[in-house]
Amino acid sequence: MSLIANKKELGFSKERANILEMIEAGLQSVDPKNLLKNSIKYNVNFNSLEIQNKIYDILGGRIFVVGAGKASGKLAEALEEIMGGDNIKAGVVNTSGGKYKTEKIKINRAGHPLPDKRGVKGVIEMLSLKEEYQISEKDLVICLLSGGASAMLVHPGVGIVLEDKQKTTQLLIESGADINEINSVRKHISQIKGGQLAEFFQPAQVATIIISDVVGNDPAVIGSGPTVEDPSTYQDALNVIMKYNLQDKLSSSVISHIQKGVMGMVPETPKKLFNTKNYVLGKNSIALEAMAFTAKNMGLKPMIVSTEMIGKSIEAAEVIAGDIIGDEYEKFNCLFYGGETTIALPEKHGKGGRNLHLSALMTLALKDYEPEWVFASISSDGRDFVSGVAGAIVDSNTIKTPEYVRQDYKKFIREFDVFSLFKKTKLNLLETGDTGTNVGDLVVLIRK
Repeated sequence: MSLIANKKELGFSKERANILEMIEAGLQSVDPKNLLKNSIKYNVNFNSLEIQNKIYDILGGRIFVVGAGKASGKLAEALEEIMGGDNIKAGVVNTSGGKYKTEKIKINRAGHPLPDKRGVKGVIEMLSLKEEYQISEKDLVICLLSGGASAMLVHPGVGIVLEDKQKTTQLLIESGADINEINSVRKHISQIKGGQLAEFFQPAQVATIIISDVVGNDPAVIGSGPTVEDPSTYQDALNVIMKYNLQDKLSSSVISHIQKGVMGMVPETPKKLFNTKNYVLGKNSIALEAMAFTAKNMGLKPMIVSTEMIGKSIEAAEVIAGDIIGDEYEKFNCLFYGGETTIALPEKHGKGGRNLHLSALMTLALKDYEPEWVFASISSDGRDFVSGVAGAIVDSNTIKTPEYVRQDYKKFIREFDVFSLFKKTKLNLLETGDTGTNVGDLVVLIRK
């Protein structure tokens, strides 16, 4: 079964069909079930778990599961398949879409990109496991973590209500702040982010299984690092707020809490942890390598240009177009990029995320480039800020089609309403639905 719902309609040329095949190969390679089955072993006789050659012997102890993120549902399913539900004492994970069948791990729905009450409820259930089961140094807590966890692991700091946290998250996203900046603030208005979750479950050992959606795959950044020592400080969080002029827009409770932290009146996030280890099993480069391998089998000459594409979408479009027009990689006819760009949204804006925006920008950036080309950019979680739409596929003829010409496409791009543009022009929106994984954005360009 195809992962791309409208694959047949979109793949009306050989090059388009090839790109769609590559995208599916990339998504399959980072499917949580495939990743776990290749990285984890469980010995029921010794209650022993092996993760990336690290062995946890839990004789006389028990195994608990917590976690959050867009891939946590599939990760929970896969973990139970590997271990057997009977060998897990209890667990709770927060996730978004999809349908999952688990025996011992409770799947709780939570909001994304904005945190909600469901996320708060799920976290309270996770934390209650410690007292309910008297979790001790004999036990192992497995944390399943993936992109989206920052919004889904919700436990606001003392004196901060959920609405304050929602507003903070929304303002940070719209400001154009990058993921590191956003997380430095989120860690310091939370009671579990920035290593505090691992600290809470002491003295039990905590093993965190991660699918990374961030450039560089730093566990301290992924999901705001709930099980990782936090290098950021309250001062860093305040600097981000000042940088984006949010001090007069955020609630007084958030500003007060951070200022108290700067003055040492609120405990910092933990800088040293001795009970935790983190394992990054899935990342952007794995998907890009699978896509490049597929391209090579098609007779193309692939090149992974970057797995660390960051900055604004318009800057990424300029870089990619510059690579193409300047024949930077003239020996290769299939180029791959991965990472995660940002878009700074105006107060009034339309629908669509960074991948739709990048794809529309490419139609302009390469409109005078004579060789034929096809370009696609998708969010690997299957949602580019529009439900069911992962991104878009465009080509050298897109800007010439009557449907495109009839639209004031520059206005749509300027107003960040690319979803509406592609809805009108048809044959551009790439529909996958929730993929159950999240390794950031996948970008590919084929040129003749």
